[in-house]
Amino acid sequence: MNLHQFRFVQEAVRRGLNLTETARALHTSQPGVSKAILELEEELGVEVFVRHGKRLRQVTDPGQQVLRSIDIILREVANLKRIGQEYSQQDSGRLSIATTHTQARYVLPGPVGELRRLYPRVDVSLHQGTPEQVAQMLLDHRADVGLATESLSSYEELVTLPCYEWQHVIVVPEAHPLAQDPRPLSLKSLAEHPLVSYQPAFAGRRRVDEAFAAAGLQPRVALEAIDSDVIKTYVRSGLGVGVVAEMAVREAGALEGLVSRPAGHLFGINITRVAFRRGVFLRHYVHALVTLLSPQLTPAVIDAAMSPSPAGPN
Repeated sequence: MNLHQFRFVQEAVRRGLNLTETARALHTSQPGVSKAILELEEELGVEVFVRHGKRLRQVTDPGQQVLRSIDIILREVANLKRIGQEYSQQDSGRLSIATTHTQARYVLPGPVGELRRLYPRVDVSLHQGTPEQVAQMLLDHRADVGLATESLSSYEELVTLPCYEWQHVIVVPEAHPLAQDPRPLSLKSLAEHPLVSYQPAFAGRRRVDEAFAAAGLQPRVALEAIDSDVIKTYVRSGLGVGVVAEMAVREAGALEGLVSRPAGHLFGINITRVAFRRGVFLRHYVHALVTLLSPQLTPAVIDAAMSPSPAGPN
């Protein structure tokens, strides 16, 4: 057995047992993939996949155990490569970050800029997606570090740490009644207006919906988006009351023509988490980025969380 066979099996599962897609992803031929998998099964003495003709249909019970072992082997092979790079190319490499639009637009520019100043030979690759896509990129080894508010802590294969807290804010045009009202905002007063906010998978939107539902209110959401700047644009056009992450109103000029009001007392506090694939060796510039994002997340804290010890935080 060899690493090529292991990679073919792992990629076949990632590609939904589609050998054509597997071959394309690995830059090889479909017959070559099929032959390698069959040879591995023959050597192991068990079938990893259930077949219908030449098509793979599902993973067998012993195949599930084989996959777990393959995952560990390939993860450790990748770790060996990272360890070698750590000591042979200490100031160079590529850092792949998976994150949501809000984090990429409002949170990461400063830390990434400082990281590039400290490590000018480290190139950064930024991948944006939903929180679920961020998690999957970590699981598929396409990202070294993930940053999102939702979902990351739901995956046992990931180690996650709280990075920072934030709250939602309400944004309205300067002449809007809610901008002039001196009373604290209430869910009832907000529900009287159409809302402009994030799509359900992004930026704590679930907490917003839960707060209204708990109060027995059903506000009308006039527009959903993943981009805070888009939300603010439509609020300026009079489409409704905006509900955005507070990071989106901090920059100079971010509130041109708008007024913001804090809404943490209505929707609670959100926690953005940083995540890594469990068991992966982290290069020193990964530690550096996380500490730049959150000073309390020192290399010692990160390493303790990544430790296989059950006492380590997660």
